[in-house]
Formats: sequence, C-alpha cells, structure tokens
Amino acid sequence: MAEQNVYYATGKRKTSIARTWLEPGTGKITVNDRPLDDYFKVGTAKIIMLQPLSLTNTQEAYDIKVRVLGGGITGQAGAIRHGITKALLQVEPDLRQVLKKAGFITRDARVKERKKYGQKGARARYQFSKR
Repeated sequence: MAEQNVYYATGKRKTSIARTWLEPGTGKITVNDRPLDDYFKVGTAKIIMLQPLSLTNTQEAYDIKVRVLGGGITGQAGAIRHGITKALLQVEPDLRQVLKKAGFITRDARVKERKKYGQKGARARYQFSKR
C-alpha cells in the first residue's frame, strides 16, 4: 500500500493556534472534526481562512483537516489561514512569492495589550483633577 503525502503546519494569530494537515484530495475541509460551514457560521471568517487556497487556485486540490483552539472567530480564522499557507509552502515552494506578496506567510503578532494597575485600561487613564 502506497503512503500518501500529508503535510503538517502550525498557524498562529492572537491567542489562537491551528494545527493544519494538508493531503491531496477533493477540497474537503474539516475544522475540529466538523465541516467548515458547521464550524464557522460567519461568512467573513470562511473567506479569511480560504484566501491562500483561492489565491493559488488550489481549492479543489487538497483535503484539509484543522484542529484549532483558543481565541475567537477572527483569531481562529487567521490562525487557520497561516497554517494553510505554511503547509502549502511545503507542498509547492514555488508559491512562496505569491503568498509573501499577499502577506500570508508572516505571522500577525498583534495581541491585546494588558491593562495596567492604577489605570482604566491598557492606555486609557483616569481623568486628572487639579482641584
């Protein structure tokens, strides 16, 4: 029995981590053992995570299995996009220039800044009263 090629990559965004497996197939996508449409109810999240596939015209070429945890919908979608991009680079290194130009290879490292003690928020201050 011939062993199929399965490509693995980890994607991250905010506090979300997505473990992504790519294998040649028909375009079936499962997220946390659920179909894509069942997991992501919001259309924009689906669009975000499928951007690398649509950019490289490989929507129907690979079956994708994702385990994602932490964060919210947007963070998880961004983490999955990052994971799919890294896995696609393992399959076809020639796609690097296209994906790099779109900005999908670099991890989006923006995270919420922590609230400081003695303040209202991360940057918001209590109003100063002279009298």
